[in-house]
Amino acid sequence: MKNSVYNIFLIGPMGAGKTTIGKLLAQELKLDFYDSDHEIESRTGADIAWIFDMEGEEGFRKREEKVIEELSAKSKIVLATGGGVVLSEQNRRFLHSRGTVIYLMTTINQQLERTRKDQKRPLLQNVDDPETKLRDLMEQREPLYREIADHMVMTSRRSAKAVCTELTQYILGSSNSNSDQYA
Repeated sequence: MKNSVYNIFLIGPMGAGKTTIGKLLAQELKLDFYDSDHEIESRTGADIAWIFDMEGEEGFRKREEKVIEELSAKSKIVLATGGGVVLSEQNRRFLHSRGTVIYLMTTINQQLERTRKDQKRPLLQNVDDPETKLRDLMEQREPLYREIADHMVMTSRRSAKAVCTELTQYILGSSNSNSDQYA
């Protein structure tokens, strides 16, 4: 764990469990929890799908950069990010320099299972072959996730609680004498 940094940033593809695991992790470590997509929705009064429809992905990504810049500057937080957050060099720089970045990895099959009934995934709307779309997104984003990750953990076929327990042990174990920062 990066010395004297009290932020945990969760990155990874849609369906990896960033929000669910992030909430549990924040509760376990007694940190504030934020979800960048929820923050964008709260600030705009519109859901992500609507923003994509009205402003396109480029408009959404500009909003996302502003939210990431602000949230990553906070202290003692767990932040669940959107799957495409790593597409912005600015976002990668802020996340990597302002906290511990944890890449929640998952399989394409797990993503398909977790997202198949979710109507709030704009990149999967009106797509004839969601599996191919998810593979294309992963091919583009995987190197960027790995580039800024301080730690990686597989979430497929594991409960959120089990992943949270592993991450808590990693965070507290890696911080050595700084473990009281989470108390």
